[in-house]
Amino acid sequence: MTTSNNAAQSWWIVTLLAAAVLMVTMGARQSMGLFVSPLNTATGLGIASINFSSAIGQFMWGAVQPFAGAVADRYGPGRVIAAGAIILSLGFAVTPYMSSSTGLTLTIGFLMAAGAGAGSFSVLIGAATQRLPAEKRGMSSGIINAGGSFGQFLFAPIVQKLISVTGWMGAMWTMAVVTLFTLPLAWLLRRKKSKKATTAEKPIDEIGIKAAVINALKDPSYLLLHAGFFTCGFHIAFLVTHLPGEVALCGLPANVASWSLAIIGLANIVGSLLAGWGVGKYRSKMILFWKYASRALLIGVYLLSPKTEVTFYLFAAGLGLTWLATVPPTAGVVGKLFGTRYLATLFGLTLFSHQVGGFFGAWLGGIAVTELGSYQMMWVADIALALLAAVANLPIKEAHVGALQRT
Repeated sequence: MTTSNNAAQSWWIVTLLAAAVLMVTMGARQSMGLFVSPLNTATGLGIASINFSSAIGQFMWGAVQPFAGAVADRYGPGRVIAAGAIILSLGFAVTPYMSSSTGLTLTIGFLMAAGAGAGSFSVLIGAATQRLPAEKRGMSSGIINAGGSFGQFLFAPIVQKLISVTGWMGAMWTMAVVTLFTLPLAWLLRRKKSKKATTAEKPIDEIGIKAAVINALKDPSYLLLHAGFFTCGFHIAFLVTHLPGEVALCGLPANVASWSLAIIGLANIVGSLLAGWGVGKYRSKMILFWKYASRALLIGVYLLSPKTEVTFYLFAAGLGLTWLATVPPTAGVVGKLFGTRYLATLFGLTLFSHQVGGFFGAWLGGIAVTELGSYQMMWVADIALALLAAVANLPIKEAHVGALQRT
């Protein structure tokens, strides 16, 4: 009984620590769209130029994750998370001193993104799931993901208020301090994973990381998963970067954007927990199919609706239910296909595809509004990509729920 209680405690402790780290890193990162207008006013660089640095950041956040995951797989997650916290804090601290596109690309595009990526999904979900039996992993991933969503809900209105009260520079410096709060959490997560196998999973545990990656990239199901997650990144980066601009184009006050982002985060807490629960009950690929299909429908309804504050809040609530709730089922498919030994690395590669999509979502949104004066074409592209992502998940060869536990 004591051993069972200790195992339950360990599961909750590791999961909640990882969720707390993601709350800070995702909350900080997802609030960056609120700085675009103040940065443009202060530097005069133009929306497209500033959004390009954000687009580079989307790409970098994904690019760093497989490498961060590989280091965490080898040495444990604590050092990776701590290094990321310091780099993220440095990015916030020096951005107010940058007045050129190159400078903003360095701080927003590289430092902030790399720091946040080192304390994000691949490392944190990998750290938790490698310590858990298969039946606990889905819910653990959902709780960790909900931590990131709570961070978005918490940080968006706070950052908007800080910008109003202290100016955008003061808000940046405050965030530099806040991100350092993850350092003690990194220390608590420093322990390396247990080497004891938890389930009889697909036996790649004994091969090297290079061979594991090569084998994964030859698997059509893994590539289809990447295709769907590319679309997810496109959606999220476009919205988190350009929702404040869309609100402004509709003649609504700036706080509508910050509250919309907060509502997305709050709704995604519910969506993430439901997704984590659903991974243990249903095939993850079907969960992903319905999430992507529902996004296409939701965006279509938004385009046909009057652009009022209520419309934005309802749109945010609906979108939030699927926002990053795609993470638990995506990680679940990777775990089913390849086991957990290199989950941080292989899921990190999937997140890289997500952020390649994110690069295009952030960058093309800036071009669209600069050249066409609206985001109409981006919304149409969002619908098309969501439908393609839904269909791409159907051929994935995923084991039935419970298959791993029965082996």
